[in-house]
Amino acid sequence: MRANYFAVSFVATVVVAAPAPAQATSAAKQRIASSIDARFDHYTSVANQIWSFAEVGYQEKQSSALLQSELKSAGFTVRAGVASIPTAFVAEYGSGKPVIGILAEFDALPGLSQRVAAERAPIAGQIAGHACGHHLFGTASVAAGIAIKEWLQSTGRQGTIRVYGTPAEEGGGGKIYMVRAGLFRDADVVLDWHPSSANNASPGSSLANKSGKFRFRGVSAHAAGAPWRGRSALDAVEAMNHMVDMLREHVPDGTRIHYVITDGGKAPNVVPDFAEAYYYVRHQDAKIVNEIWDRVVKAAEGAALGTETKMEQEVINGVFALLPNETLARVVDANLRAVGGVTYTAEERAFAERMQKTLGDDLPPVTQSSTVMPFVPRAVGSGGSTDVGDVSWNIPNGRFSAATWVPGTPSHSWQAVAAGGMSIGHKGMMIAAKTLALTAYDLFMDPATIQKARAEFDQKRGPNFVYRPLIGERAPPLNYRASSAP
Repeated sequence: MRANYFAVSFVATVVVAAPAPAQATSAAKQRIASSIDARFDHYTSVANQIWSFAEVGYQEKQSSALLQSELKSAGFTVRAGVASIPTAFVAEYGSGKPVIGILAEFDALPGLSQRVAAERAPIAGQIAGHACGHHLFGTASVAAGIAIKEWLQSTGRQGTIRVYGTPAEEGGGGKIYMVRAGLFRDADVVLDWHPSSANNASPGSSLANKSGKFRFRGVSAHAAGAPWRGRSALDAVEAMNHMVDMLREHVPDGTRIHYVITDGGKAPNVVPDFAEAYYYVRHQDAKIVNEIWDRVVKAAEGAALGTETKMEQEVINGVFALLPNETLARVVDANLRAVGGVTYTAEERAFAERMQKTLGDDLPPVTQSSTVMPFVPRAVGSGGSTDVGDVSWNIPNGRFSAATWVPGTPSHSWQAVAAGGMSIGHKGMMIAAKTLALTAYDLFMDPATIQKARAEFDQKRGPNFVYRPLIGERAPPLNYRASSAP
């Protein structure tokens, strides 16, 4: 059910270079927001389809094709398969400056299948789920792009709106390869958002991250009949993990190291001749990440030496911490507050309260979804990592979160999947779409804000900054979600 939570009351939030009457600005923004509201059912259908596809990184064929189809039907020119990634695309409408980009993600996470239910209920036969809400992310970004395209077309205003379809954010680093291919080089500003349990446009950083797989190859043998003939690849993985666990005491504060064993053998009575561990190293500073990664590699080399196995490593991903831009963040914040948060129906509130019982104690009230958090700039990175970081070091970036999940819900959880597949997620998605579109409108109308954002960007990067991706020159890891076993 759609209700009057979509109603928007605007004031003039940005002073434009050639001032337009506040009433005219408000009316234009209302028309843009209303055009998005009018397609609530359609965009809900698009998001639900991507939620059901639940395609993991670089395998998002149906999801990417659906979003491309939406943009083509709306009159965008779409370039598919960019940066040597089959599911990446760039959709564009308009001409000339400014060029304003909007990022769209659409990959799911493995191992998090879930029905729309307030209790754990995996979907039989489905191996992944949208536990980070990228089905909502991609759909809202496309909706915003289409709304701005229609405004540009109706007014004849100069400028370019561009939607970037960016695959494999979850560990695959799709945006890094798109940056490296020069696809952002002529953009003036890039906007994005992320699903969350709260509405927040405060500028903040994240953690830089480098990840990769360590593969060990040994000699198989009967584990009881002739164990002396074997050289266990699993022993090597376990030895490496033990040494890295000891390393944790001797790394800079703020470091995060985590891993999983992706292959440890197939049967207890066979000495494994192949085993693999998948590692992440995080820190605010990309330089420190590289230094710690080199120490993790040494642990792997030592493990191979001690177990008489052979080791090979593959760097899968490497991302910079976000470079926040307060100039853009303030424009985003003003629009997010004008749009407002999500007000639950009685049914949605009952669902949220049931779900909160699965989340533990000290949770915010469910009514938090209807508010916008205070604007508090935060320079120090924490929490997770994103390949938006690499974009933000190459072009000024404005981003925010919208409440698509029950307050208190962590990302990468079955609870996030469940809420993202129902009206709670859909309402938050529409809040995000309107906030993106109205922020883009402000930037098209006010070139001075873009110039100010660029000046802040240049100052924060410093005069001698040279971008060097942490992935080096490797090709996109299109099969990083697949098994590496021979």
